[in-house]
Amino acid sequence: MKKVFLLLTLTITVMSMGCKPKDHHATPVGNDFVVPEVADVVLYQVNPRVFAPSNSFQAIIGRLDSIEDLGVNMLWIMPIYPIGEEKSKNSPYSVRDYKAVAPEYGTVDDLRMLVESCHERGMGVILDWVANHTAWDNDWVKQHPDWYTHDSTGNIIFPPGTDWTDVADLNYDNKDMRAAMIDAMRYWVDSVGVDGFRCDVADQVPVDFWTDCINTLRAAAKPRNLIMLAEGANPDNFKAGFDLNYAWEFMGAIAQVMKGEARVNKLVSVDKNEYKDLPPGKFKLRFTTNHDESTKETPVKLYGGKEASMAAFVATTMLHGGMLVYGSQEVGYPEPINFFKYVPVNWDANPGMRDEYKKLITVYNDHPALRSSGQVVTYDDDENNVLCVDRVLNNDNVLVFVNVRDIACSTEVPVMWSNQTVDNLMTGGQMQLGRRITLKPYQYLLLCKPK
Repeated sequence: MKKVFLLLTLTITVMSMGCKPKDHHATPVGNDFVVPEVADVVLYQVNPRVFAPSNSFQAIIGRLDSIEDLGVNMLWIMPIYPIGEEKSKNSPYSVRDYKAVAPEYGTVDDLRMLVESCHERGMGVILDWVANHTAWDNDWVKQHPDWYTHDSTGNIIFPPGTDWTDVADLNYDNKDMRAAMIDAMRYWVDSVGVDGFRCDVADQVPVDFWTDCINTLRAAAKPRNLIMLAEGANPDNFKAGFDLNYAWEFMGAIAQVMKGEARVNKLVSVDKNEYKDLPPGKFKLRFTTNHDESTKETPVKLYGGKEASMAAFVATTMLHGGMLVYGSQEVGYPEPINFFKYVPVNWDANPGMRDEYKKLITVYNDHPALRSSGQVVTYDDDENNVLCVDRVLNNDNVLVFVNVRDIACSTEVPVMWSNQTVDNLMTGGQMQLGRRITLKPYQYLLLCKPK
């Protein structure tokens, strides 16, 4: 069996490893919320339009106990700003006013209550920020037309190379616009207490802007920390100060593997490629869906059923986290969700599936090796159908198996784990490993050596 080592820290001796007691994510101290470390972030994406057709912030507050119960410690709320009416598609990414709240969601006070309610439960909040473009009826268009990109005849244009005709492209050669953009972002940090931003199409905005922006926001927020997520894959995102960016390549790879269009070793090669040049303490956000993907197809359909979608989630997040859960995937919502309109989700559907997500997130939270820049050791499978990865950090060691096929598959057990009695972290029981193991269709195992 060939070992492939992806070392992000010094080599760690594995033989003495065992299960580690819970090292939980950040919790509030009194009224002071502590933002989790980047490595510990478990992100839950909130699309307000699946919670209620109006007063969405209050509806989200009503579901916070359930969201917290999953084990997440950070909410990403999709754009909450008034939506443009001129040339409108009703997209929340068409921002008419950067310093206001869309009436369909509630008020600024409602948002402040939501943030405070999250902090009381030990969860942070990042807002979706749209820095690349605005709505056509944003006041900036009339008051500052020089803040926008123009064509050869002097007309403001929508973003080149897109079909985003409902928005106007911003001109980052204009210093005044840059200052106004940073000022608008700081408003939400200062007046509402948000804990950072997910920055839309970050790769289309100049890196030097992000550097100035993030430095300014972090200085203003001190002593609080901020979490900054870039929707993009540009390595320069991290030089600018972002903590995480998107693992788009991995998402494409897991879809191919689960459909039988690629072998499991593709996940290993993509993981290595995505992490090879990352600075210490920076991470890729790993996901099996998000609002863009679920508009086309939800995980249950994309990966081939509920069991397959869970196997895909384990392979995606346990190989080399960060972790994202898109609100609705935990209840196995079966149909596409068009975030341009209200789509009701039955939060009581598939309780067993929700419980499985909760168990997986609990294991992820309990084991730093799974969510850190520790050692990642992967093992080649004879038939290339089973992902086998050994995660190690200090005295924490977790062995992960994932069968990505709809048939039973067997694979070798790593030598240092073979013929051992191990803890099954999903069941709480123990099992005996031999030299080989057979997994049922789409079965996964998270194993740890007893202390």
